[in-house]
Amino acid sequence: MPSGSESVITGHRPPAPRTAPALTDLEQRILDYMVAYLRTHTYQPSIREIGHHFGIRSTKTVSELLQSLADKGVVERDPSRSRGIRILGLDLNARTVSMPCYRDLAEAVAGLRGGRAEQRVCLDRKLANRGGGFAVRAPGARLAAAGISEGDLLVIQPVRAEEFADGEIVVARVRGVTDYYQVEKRGTGVRLRTVGGDRRVVDGTGQQVILGRVAGLYRHVTPLSFTGPTTAH
Repeated sequence: MPSGSESVITGHRPPAPRTAPALTDLEQRILDYMVAYLRTHTYQPSIREIGHHFGIRSTKTVSELLQSLADKGVVERDPSRSRGIRILGLDLNARTVSMPCYRDLAEAVAGLRGGRAEQRVCLDRKLANRGGGFAVRAPGARLAAAGISEGDLLVIQPVRAEEFADGEIVVARVRGVTDYYQVEKRGTGVRLRTVGGDRRVVDGTGQQVILGRVAGLYRHVTPLSFTGPTTAH
């Protein structure tokens, strides 16, 4: 899992994000492995188990990699214990799932391709019940017709072809361009229509890669100020 700041979305306002330290690709994969191992076993892998998983024969090399993660503030180590590693800034509650969070689709495409995200959010599993999803900030007024406002945190979940619903919004890559599209069902097939503007049908058959559907959103509601007296009825 990438090592970004982590917010928990379970009905409460998330804490302000902080800048994440930069990890190397191997450090990131080791961190991902430790998180997955901990969720499965409830304790951390040993140095030898980490080395075996990544084909690293030297326990000293693994120890140095773990120390680098500790120096970057991602984990905390207890050298006196074989499994003395604690992952910092991560909610491992079994009722939540962590997913990468991006500022826009361009950042999401780059982050998903590279397996990295500067931030992560934790969602209740009822809101994100499939792996492989991500969260992204909504763009401007283009999605207003769907009740989505600029800055809303959209939850993008993987979807199978047979699950598409007419009119739903998806994130798709068509001829190399990733954007929001609306699904239009035609018999057993679907076609995509651009969201906002002239609402063009995109016919890139064979060139469409759907990354997921917009499955939900999280919005922080700003209190309204009183503009006059309230009259009881």
